[in-house]
Amino acid sequence: MNNNILKPIMFVGTGSDVGKSIINTAFCRIFAQDGYSPAPYKAQNMSLNSYATPDGLEIGRAQAVQAEACGVDCSTDMNPVLLKPYGGNKSQVVLNGKPVGNVSAIDYFKNNNKEPLFVEAKAAFSRLNKLYNPIVMEGAGSISELNLAHRDITNMRIAQYADAAVYLVADIDRGGVFASVYGSVMLLPDAQRKLIKGIIINKFRGDIKLFEEGKQIILDKTGVPVVGIVPYYNDIHIEEEDSVVLDKKSTELAYDKVNVAVVKLRYMSNFTDFDALEHNKNVNLFYAENANQLNDADVIILPGSKNTISDLLFIKEKGFDQAIHNAQNKGKKIIGICGGYQMMGDEIADPYGVEGDTKTVNGLGLLSVRTVLTKEKVTKQSTFTFRNYNDNCYGYEIHMGETIVSNDMQSLNLTRENKTEGCFKNKNCWGTYMHGILDNKVVIDDILLDFDIEPDSFDYRKFKNEQYNKLANHVRQFVDVDKIYNDLKL
Repeated sequence: MNNNILKPIMFVGTGSDVGKSIINTAFCRIFAQDGYSPAPYKAQNMSLNSYATPDGLEIGRAQAVQAEACGVDCSTDMNPVLLKPYGGNKSQVVLNGKPVGNVSAIDYFKNNNKEPLFVEAKAAFSRLNKLYNPIVMEGAGSISELNLAHRDITNMRIAQYADAAVYLVADIDRGGVFASVYGSVMLLPDAQRKLIKGIIINKFRGDIKLFEEGKQIILDKTGVPVVGIVPYYNDIHIEEEDSVVLDKKSTELAYDKVNVAVVKLRYMSNFTDFDALEHNKNVNLFYAENANQLNDADVIILPGSKNTISDLLFIKEKGFDQAIHNAQNKGKKIIGICGGYQMMGDEIADPYGVEGDTKTVNGLGLLSVRTVLTKEKVTKQSTFTFRNYNDNCYGYEIHMGETIVSNDMQSLNLTRENKTEGCFKNKNCWGTYMHGILDNKVVIDDILLDFDIEPDSFDYRKFKNEQYNKLANHVRQFVDVDKIYNDLKL
């Protein structure tokens, strides 16, 4: 254990999707490798990919991934404010792991009602800072949104509170790197600009030596050195939470593998549920954007949704429902997870208006279940057994709804508390609330059991740990880590 006390470190960006989360994750693992006890922190996150903490609360998936890279359990202090968009420019606000209400984008970002949230964010950071060393902080979007800066709780204001050493991440692959770096730095007030200790140029393609002059130009223009140029990579796989990555996912069939189609919903949540399948050598995972793509799929998955009723109506409008019934009639496998499980039933009722004005809607009728959406959210981690297998499986639930299962259905999972969860009609048609169920090898092996393929010995948990180390080593190679350690000395 390294007993040197370090200042908090913060990675901010010139914009969204520049790679802040990945760089943050890399340094979470770097500090852990070097004997420190790091923990991640992001004051406010906006994502439909969330995760349940060990104490049954909810945070953004990215901070859960970063905590895993640190080798520690995640907690709500790592992400005290989470916004979950659900349609109509509205979001559910999750504070310290619990929903506290819904708000429109204009009310949240324009009205001066965020100070109480900032107070909570600062308190969460302070608690975390007493337990871990160092705190690896992440910003959101751009640090130079001048019209929002005085209300911002995620970027430079929290950096000032933490007295963090700040590093600006810029994506050179999208172009305009000089303008974005210069503007991001020079538009800051002096007190905030002084916190920025270095620039990290991310997603570089080609020979890094070609950017030597660029490094000097940035230093001359901003007074801030470039501390790293991180090359673009395709061989390191870290779970991502930003839905923009879905645009890069496959939508194509592969005729030499088992084709698993995930129905691409408008409000799809927790798409990281499918990462383990995506890395299985026998599987071609793709996202179906139209009903015809389901015709040749071997397995169809209905994923989670932040607005289940709206997405169920979308499925019917686009003809996915008929394609799913055709697949069922052919004996193909149909799986529903969380919101997808609810959609597979006979009916979804929303008596309290949790998701909107629609009070009831008929489901797909694949399973004899009925769901009533509730005001209270279920958030918990679970250990369970799947079907009749003895292997311990792990997953987590995040849902607002209670599903009543008819007597003619069989229970899918049995939890450690001896409670049944999920159900199945036959081996090819089942639903569950368990996010992460597909991370368990026994579940994937069962799904692929009827196909003429060699079993895959792939271990997803081992794979993830290897990827954190690969990422850390990659970043170490191209970032001046010694300079950063020097910046963090108290």
